[in-house]
Amino acid sequence: MSPRRIPGLARPAAVSFTFEGEALAAPAGEPLATALACAGHAALRASPAAGTPRGAFCFMGSCQECLVLVDGVPRQACLVPVRAGMAVWRVAL
Repeated sequence: MSPRRIPGLARPAAVSFTFEGEALAAPAGEPLATALACAGHAALRASPAAGTPRGAFCFMGSCQECLVLVDGVPRQACLVPVRAGMAVWRVAL
């Protein structure tokens, strides 16, 4: 697990998933946006207007800044729980 998580907290067992083909692990059920940020992936897409990096902002599904493809389906990373085997990719705008 990442050293970015608070040590000493009880968490579910880690499961494996991929982001852009990179193998990652995170506690099962953790919000995908959190798991990606802990793995060092804060920029999840580019602004369609300016091309600037965008990532999780509201963490409650209101802003769509964390839009990614989860198993080929556009989803907001803040609303998707991590599960074993999921394949996550950035959305090309």
